[in-house]
Amino acid sequence: MEGFTQMNIAISVMAGIALVYAIVASGIINSYEVLDKKVSDLSEIIQSGAMAFLYREYKALAVFAVLVTIVLGFYLGIPSAACFAAGALCSAFTGYVGMRVATKANGKTAFAALKGMNEALGIAFRGGSVMGMTVVGVGLLGVFGAYMLFRDVEAITAFGFGASSIALFARVGGGIYTKAADVGADLVGKVEAGIPEDDPRNPAVIADNVGDNVGDIAGMGADLFESYVNSILAAMAVGTLTHGMKGIMYPMLLCAVGIIAALLGTLFVRVKEGGNPQKALSTGLVMTGVFIIAGTYFLTKWLFDDINLFGAVVAGVVCGVIIGWITEIYTSSDYGSVKEIAEASTTGTATNILAGISVGMKSATAPVIFICAAVLFGYRFGGMYGIACAAVGMLSITGMVLSVDAYGPISDNAGGIAEMAGLPEKVRKITDRLDAVGNTTAAVGKGLAIGSAALTAMSLFISYAAATKLDKIDITDPYVMVGLFIGGLLPFIFSALSIQAVRRAAESMISEVRRQFREIPGIMEGKARPEYEKCVDISTAAAMKEMVLPGMMAVIVPVIVGKVLGAAALGGLLGGSIVTGVMMAIFMSNSGGAWDNAKKYIEEGNFGGKGSPAHAAAVNGDTVGDPFKDTAGPSLNILIKLMTVVALVLAPLFTA
Repeated sequence: MEGFTQMNIAISVMAGIALVYAIVASGIINSYEVLDKKVSDLSEIIQSGAMAFLYREYKALAVFAVLVTIVLGFYLGIPSAACFAAGALCSAFTGYVGMRVATKANGKTAFAALKGMNEALGIAFRGGSVMGMTVVGVGLLGVFGAYMLFRDVEAITAFGFGASSIALFARVGGGIYTKAADVGADLVGKVEAGIPEDDPRNPAVIADNVGDNVGDIAGMGADLFESYVNSILAAMAVGTLTHGMKGIMYPMLLCAVGIIAALLGTLFVRVKEGGNPQKALSTGLVMTGVFIIAGTYFLTKWLFDDINLFGAVVAGVVCGVIIGWITEIYTSSDYGSVKEIAEASTTGTATNILAGISVGMKSATAPVIFICAAVLFGYRFGGMYGIACAAVGMLSITGMVLSVDAYGPISDNAGGIAEMAGLPEKVRKITDRLDAVGNTTAAVGKGLAIGSAALTAMSLFISYAAATKLDKIDITDPYVMVGLFIGGLLPFIFSALSIQAVRRAAESMISEVRRQFREIPGIMEGKARPEYEKCVDISTAAAMKEMVLPGMMAVIVPVIVGKVLGAAALGGLLGGSIVTGVMMAIFMSNSGGAWDNAKKYIEEGNFGGKGSPAHAAAVNGDTVGDPFKDTAGPSLNILIKLMTVVALVLAPLFTA
């Protein structure tokens, strides 16, 4: 009992420390003074647009959350309903906090760039770290609080259901918003009108900068929040079957260790003037992994009096770091793949797109192999529980990964503000360098979320099989085979709906930008103010409308298959969706990241530089990659876990 009390204190204290860090870091950012009124005003405009979108999105999602809470309360009882509502609220809260801080840090990063690279990196990274620490603090405290309140692991899996539901809608809605604006701004502004990126004459420029926040801050935060809590819940669900109370507490303690490691890792994010910010961020990430491995050894030895599970956790941590490194290889201009795409741009748009698709497809190979290795090592050291612990190990570095990830959109916004405010060229060079690194760090975060999705979904699947009393799933059973085909199909349908939504929204945006260039006298001379608000409204309305069908599909289809075809067929559906979903997600996320950095590599002066035919081809390729990397690709990992957690939560309604 004394040991149990110590564990409770350790978990709650570490979660509290993460939140205290977030509050202190937020205060430091708020106190940083911007002495340029235009920079300050632009930051406020972007923040106003971002928060307005978030309000409308959450208002719409509140209706869905209330309805599901009522249904769960009626069929499964008050604990499940309460946990679902708590998961949804916590997910929404982390998105709100991250968005608010990021939209304050963007202008401050632009102004800090006047003083040099290190100061700008410091503000941008600190802004991202608020999001990272809020996610791990609220996530761990939420799961721990739900367990302490109900002491029922089966019931609290609904917390993950709530988190995943909000995350999917936030990811899809935010992705549609940001990419509609981005595509419209790029194709009309950069390609047709020949004006620079983030030029204030472009009517879509404010919507584009707002989109960076709603898609890559609120959306990514909700994404990793649900990944984080579902990995903990999955391990708890398996652990209660294999290790009793220790199996329940171990994943939460692992995440407590992860918070300490992330806080220590932030100390290594430093760069000298003229240095490489990518190296600084990578060092922080690697050191976080080192600290987690060291802490896990002592935790495992203390709790179990052996170190078998230590091997499983290390497999997950190492796999996560390697996936991040592999993602960097395929999406950073420091390596050959991005340069290959840039060179292919010299012969036109078609060859650029062909190169990007092939890079994305190749990039799935190594991550899948290492995911398989993590599964086998996890099973070797701890059975099915070891696989679940490998997933927790992979996501125990979430605090640092999300800090590094959220830094990217802040840097991107800073570049836009610098351009619109007319800051010196040296500022734009610094923000462009930070932004290019941000594209890679964003891809790393997505890679980690996708890799962990496979392990977490497998753990949830094990719990689902136990809940429905399925000893095995026979693929020669026609019902199971039908489930496999349906599950394999769903990521394709989901991606098609998401990309199609971006296309429709982008068409409206393109038409509006062309109209303003055509009908507003003096806009190209900089003498007339574009109607930014109309572009913001187009993106907002499109996101609200288009996010509904893909999001509802993830909840409704598993229920229909489970009720009509049975628990075994639903098991087949989950298996099929995991296999195709993981590979599709890696392919699209990495293709999009590589296309984006190939464009930036050309803009640095390579293969003709800005305004060249190669640049025009690269902009077109980047436009194709936008919905790949920021809408469909990263949403797929949420789709996989959401369907699995829906199956687990509603398992009592299905028959084996």
